[in-house]
Amino acid sequence: MKKAINIRLEESLLNDLDAYALELDRSRTYLIEKAVSTYFDTLDEIISDKRIDELKKGSIEVFSLEQVARELGLK
Repeated sequence: MKKAINIRLEESLLNDLDAYALELDRSRTYLIEKAVSTYFDTLDEIISDKRIDELKKGSIEVFSLEQVARELGLK
């Protein structure tokens, strides 16, 4: 199910979006959905780097699969 949202964009960005939409015969919504979806990959990398840094600093703890299974009573 899709939900409507309101966003504000710089006029130049909106003009570029409209130009791409016209060239590709796609809607603004389609292009924005694709852009956000693609950017999630970048966000995943940023989060991964953050977690690696936290691990190196010792501010988080890592548990093995065996430890988790034991804790959950699965072994």
